[in-house]
Amino acid sequence: MARKEKSEYLIQAVSHALDLLEQFHGEVDELGVTELSKRLKLHKNNVFRLLATLESRGYIEQNRVTENYRLGLKTLELGQTFIRQMGLLRQSKPVLEALVKECNETTYVAILKDSCIIYLDAVETDMTVRVVPRVGSRLPAYCTAAGKAQVAFMSDDELEHYLPVKDLRRFTENTITDRALLKQELKKIAEQGYAIDNEELDVGVKCVSAPIRDYTRRIIGAISISGPSMRFSNERMEKELIPLALKAADEISAKLGYQK
Repeated sequence: MARKEKSEYLIQAVSHALDLLEQFHGEVDELGVTELSKRLKLHKNNVFRLLATLESRGYIEQNRVTENYRLGLKTLELGQTFIRQMGLLRQSKPVLEALVKECNETTYVAILKDSCIIYLDAVETDMTVRVVPRVGSRLPAYCTAAGKAQVAFMSDDELEHYLPVKDLRRFTENTITDRALLKQELKKIAEQGYAIDNEELDVGVKCVSAPIRDYTRRIIGAISISGPSMRFSNERMEKELIPLALKAADEISAKLGYQK
């Protein structure tokens, strides 16, 4: 069976919505339904439906005085997210590489998305036994060091949003599935400034992580050092890996404008 071209999967309504958003560029701040209809070569009813959909999601808003439409705050949030993530990637890469040279273990930088973490980038160790990078994968925040390092600094209200409402899934014998115990663990993490994954997601894998902050002092990600548990003894964690993770997180945060 011949492989289909990606163009065959395009959804026309989505393309039209993106075409509409792209009309707001340069010095074009506001546009009316009639002008958008001309530009997009679509019937006014179709344009209005697109606008109503985008407005309901916050990507478009209407000026109640002129009745014209303009970009909504959601587009700004997306742009800021992109800039923040690209800045994080650019600034963290050399730190990850230097970190691997120091400890010869796999290093990651991860962000929080909903109740999961996503690894944006990783640098592997050259050791034969290693942790396989999961760049792009979504992993539960409550049982990963990178997730706990970020969730731990949230308010009680934010925690209720980020922790799964249903029972916490058990991945290994070490997974913390009791919400009260998990909150105690998160409180401890907030006090000490780093998190440890003690084989809570994968048997035989340990991880240490520290949060990354930007110039607004907000936590925007975390740096992690991961490896097989046989190399992550408590003594090595305390004397070498935890200090390295904290130092690396501070270095990236400083590059992003954070000042203690």
